[in-house]
Amino acid sequence: MARYKLLIKPSAVKEIEAISRKKDRQRIIERIQNLAANPRPEGCQKLSGRERYRLRQGSYRSVYSIEDDTFVVYVVRVGHRKDIDRKTL
Repeated sequence: MARYKLLIKPSAVKEIEAISRKKDRQRIIERIQNLAANPRPEGCQKLSGRERYRLRQGSYRSVYSIEDDTFVVYVVRVGHRKDIDRKTL
């Protein structure tokens, strides 16, 4: 399987940096980095209405899109599950 290029929206980087617990940040970053090897890991969920996916890491969610023709994973949002709701997706 080909490796995907990983792009993270600058606002998503700020959302990751705003997470207070270092351990949570590290787990989220590791989980996002693993998307380059497998963009549809076990536990990811396709969101209805858009070509986006949601990945859970503890109480946090990462929202991303996959472009299979160009092998790109684009992370658009990272946040606590109470902040990632259907309206903002």
